[in-house]
Amino acid sequence: MADFSTILKEQGDISVIKLNGYLDAHTAPVLENKFDELIRNSKYKIVVDFGELAYISSAGLGVFMAYIEKVRENQGDIKLSSMSDKVYNIFDLLGFPLLYEIYKSEEEAIKNFNE
Repeated sequence: MADFSTILKEQGDISVIKLNGYLDAHTAPVLENKFDELIRNSKYKIVVDFGELAYISSAGLGVFMAYIEKVRENQGDIKLSSMSDKVYNIFDLLGFPLLYEIYKSEEEAIKNFNE
């Protein structure tokens, strides 16, 4: 099984989830647990940093679709950042740029929450 991990850090009222490794059907529950934890703690301003993500499958993409509505219902958002071209192309192919704001850097995504 491929390795996958997340690191959660707080930037004021914004939660940043850093992804590392391979996000697929076997590892998606790790990310689901992270989103569940944030929602339980009423943390709805979320940036997901893809800088260290090597691969994402349709199951991984599904995690984002599963949580966006709940987050936005609570006046929050999920912003995506630091995608490699390979990962971005998968998101783009499925129309995610119409649903999510995607930024070049984590800093840019965080700054956008504060504007």
